[in-house]
Amino acid sequence: MTSQSPPGAEGVLIIGVYGAGKSSVATEIAHLIEARQRPYAFLDVDFLGWGGADFSDDADEHELTLINLAAVVANYRAAGVGLFVLAYFVADEDVLRRVREAAGMPLRVVRLTVPLPEIQQRLATDVTTERRYNLREAAVQLTKSDGEGLEDLVVANDRPVGVVAEEIVSWLGWV
Repeated sequence: MTSQSPPGAEGVLIIGVYGAGKSSVATEIAHLIEARQRPYAFLDVDFLGWGGADFSDDADEHELTLINLAAVVANYRAAGVGLFVLAYFVADEDVLRRVREAAGMPLRVVRLTVPLPEIQQRLATDVTTERRYNLREAAVQLTKSDGEGLEDLVVANDRPVGVVAEEIVSWLGWV
């Protein structure tokens, strides 16, 4: 399952609870890298495993996602991409280790923080069943402190997305 990226590939993994703005910030980071005309890939890792074949309680929800992540990273590396922006909810060290193995490159981890009332406001505008589930999950994740302590950098995502993305890109040294 491990992708073997040539030396020089590096990435940032944006983590946080549901509704923290991982995808939005990662999209903005990708835009900033593209504006600098540097080869990059943005992977919203959730989409690499959105589907299901095994609905048993024993199903490993991350396994197909990680297999797909390794394959997609390998394809981008073969195309000459060296910078990767990933967005994914990571609850614990085991999941982080498995993501790093699948990516096959150094990943710096940035955890976005947002207070629950702000998450409620953000998710309230999207009335899909999935968003209602995400809101409940965010409350549980915050209560359990899921993902805390896994990061190299904590960033409060309570400012305009462009400001948050610029802060992260600057910290990464990708400017």
